[in-house]
Amino acid sequence: MRYIRLGNSDLNVSRICMGCMGFGDSKSGQHSWTLDEAHSREIIKRGLELGVNFFDTAIAYQSGTSEQYVGRALRDFAKREDVVVATKFLPRTPKDIEAGITGQQHIERMVNKSLENLGMDHIDLYIYHMWDYGTPLYDIMDGLNRVVKAGKVRYIGISNCYAYQLAKANALAEREGFAKFVSVQGHYNLIFREEEREMAKLCREENIAMTPYSALAGGRLAKRPGETSDRLAQDSYGKLKYDRTAQADGRVIERVRELADRRGVSMTEISLAWLLTKVTAPVVGATKFHHIEGAAKAVELSLSGEETAYLEELYVPHALVGVMAQNTADSVGEKHVWSVGSQKIQEIH
Repeated sequence: MRYIRLGNSDLNVSRICMGCMGFGDSKSGQHSWTLDEAHSREIIKRGLELGVNFFDTAIAYQSGTSEQYVGRALRDFAKREDVVVATKFLPRTPKDIEAGITGQQHIERMVNKSLENLGMDHIDLYIYHMWDYGTPLYDIMDGLNRVVKAGKVRYIGISNCYAYQLAKANALAEREGFAKFVSVQGHYNLIFREEEREMAKLCREENIAMTPYSALAGGRLAKRPGETSDRLAQDSYGKLKYDRTAQADGRVIERVRELADRRGVSMTEISLAWLLTKVTAPVVGATKFHHIEGAAKAVELSLSGEETAYLEELYVPHALVGVMAQNTADSVGEKHVWSVGSQKIQEIH
C-alpha cells in the first residue's frame, strides 16, 4: 500500500479508502445487500492487513449501523491513531427547520450522534454529505468550525457539490477565519468523468483532495459481460445513474476488459489504476475479500500513456443525476424523489 497527504491537512491516508456503505443492518436501512456485523468485521480486518488506513462511512448508511460496525471493528483491530475515519452528515430535514433548529445546532447534534455510533472521541474527516439548499451557508461553515474548535472533528470535507459551491464555501471560510474544506467526494470514474470539467481543475489549483465515490460504477467497471451481483441487481440508484448510457459505457468497459486480459490483471485493477492517476484516494466499496484485494493491487499498477488514452477515447458526456441534479430539477425534466434516510431529495429522471 502507498500513502499520500490528504489535501491541505496533516492526514496521511492510504491511496485506497474503504467505502463502508456495504456494512450495516439491512433491516434498518435502504439497501438489502449490506453485510452483517460479523462479515463486515472480516472485510475491515482484511483491509487493515493490506495497509488500508482510510475508512469512509456516514450516519445515513443503514440508519447509523454502518458507523457502529466500523467503530467497533477499528477499536478491536487497530490503534485509533493509525486510522483515518471519515463520516458524513445529512442536511436539516423540513421537520428540523420547522422546529427552529439552526444549522449550527443541527451539525452539533449530527456529530455527537456519529461519535456515539463510532464509539470515538473525534472524527478525522467530517463530510458535508450533500448541499443543504434550505440552510444559509454561513450557518453550515460556522457550525463545522465550531465542532473543529471543540476537538470533535480534525478536518472537514464536502460531497456532492458543484465546483462553484466548494469555491464559495472556502472563500467564506477564509474570510471568516473558519475551517476550510480539505477534500471533496464526488461521483467520478472511468465511465462518469464530469468532475473533469471544473471540479478537478479547482482541486488541483487549491490542493483539495479528491476522494470520489462510485469508483467502479457500482461494479460495472469490474465485471465481465454476463457477470452480476446482488448489488447490481438490486441497486435502483445505480441503475438511475448508468442505465441510460449503458450502450456507450459498455464500449469503455469492453476496453477495460481487453486491457485487463492483455496485462493479466483484473478489471478492478485497470479501472482503479486509471482513477489513481487523477485523484488522491478513491472510495472503494468492499463486501467480498477480492474487492479490497483487487483495489490494493491497483495501487501498484501503472498504465502507459497509450493505455490511458485507449481507455479514455470513447467517453461520451453524461447528464448529472441524483443529488447533483437537485438544483436544476425545477427547470429541466421530470422530477422524482430519492430518499436518503429521512431526507427527501428532488432529482431528474
